[in-house]
Amino acid sequence: MYSESDLQDAVAAGAIPAQAAQALRDHVARTRASPVVDEEHFRLLTGFNDIFVSIAGIILLVALGWLGNSMRFGIAGHQPAFMSGGLVAAASWGLAEYFTRKRRMALPSILLLAGFVGGVALALVAIVAQLFPDADDRTASLIASAVAACCALAAWLHWRRFMVPITVAAGSAAAAGVIGGLVMAAVPRFDQLPFILMLGAGLALFALAMWWDMSDRARTTRRSDVAFWLHLTAAPMIAHSLFHMLGVLNGGEIGGGRALLVIALYVAFGIVALAIDRRALLVSSLAYVLYALYALFRQAGAVELSWALTALVIGSALLLLSALWHNARAMVVRGLPEGLSARLPYLDRAVA
Repeated sequence: MYSESDLQDAVAAGAIPAQAAQALRDHVARTRASPVVDEEHFRLLTGFNDIFVSIAGIILLVALGWLGNSMRFGIAGHQPAFMSGGLVAAASWGLAEYFTRKRRMALPSILLLAGFVGGVALALVAIVAQLFPDADDRTASLIASAVAACCALAAWLHWRRFMVPITVAAGSAAAAGVIGGLVMAAVPRFDQLPFILMLGAGLALFALAMWWDMSDRARTTRRSDVAFWLHLTAAPMIAHSLFHMLGVLNGGEIGGGRALLVIALYVAFGIVALAIDRRALLVSSLAYVLYALYALFRQAGAVELSWALTALVIGSALLLLSALWHNARAMVVRGLPEGLSARLPYLDRAVA
């Protein structure tokens, strides 16, 4: 399977002319009865070998982490705190030199990025846990901010070397963690502060994703893949923080008014998703609207069938939206101010 990035790379390398690539896109659009720009392509698998290599890589990294945790050096069998994470990070980088840089395998590249950044984080957390075993809340927040800064730097180095699209999302999330840690160290704690910070970070990542999206309105380059992962990172942060502050899924029943508010927010998310041609917001907030609609059916008296009715309504609505996505998106985009609609993804690649 070839992604848009592969097609663009082939054009840049002179393997195929740009006209042939565009003809292929137009043919796919006609056969699928949907503009290719609306398909929201991203590459996860290039073949079953991706799964095979990913499984083998996970086994190897787990083994190295386990061995690193068991190593003893120095006086009285001292265990270096960083060994487990350090081995995982080093191995992930080394494997990426072949499977990412040379083979350009999609799923293994994602897992190796996670292994590298996660290994760096694990090594740093292990070190600071030994250095500051009794840290208070403020010190812990500052330490978390410093660890996040190192993870952001690690993600940046990985991006400079391998250019894996998800790396920008990982580095941006780590950068948000830096700011969040500093704020939590400076501001007195209250219950909603983490969720306010999460909402702010989600909105910032959403804005960054839109910046990448607007630089590739036809979605034919790697920039669109970067935007996809940024949207996928931002969406759960926005949805979870908003709905948590509304009291959804906090262990208690929600009233009819709050349930209707959740559904209204989901509709608003749907309009935003249609405008920007990204489905991440709809997927990330799905659990909340399912629970809200379930509560409404229970209050209406359909106790035994509430989950079945909820699944029927939401499933049917999402399938209908998927089938009519392009038409619905055209209605939304054409209703926006021209200055805004001119910066959103094209309604049809033919205008690109």
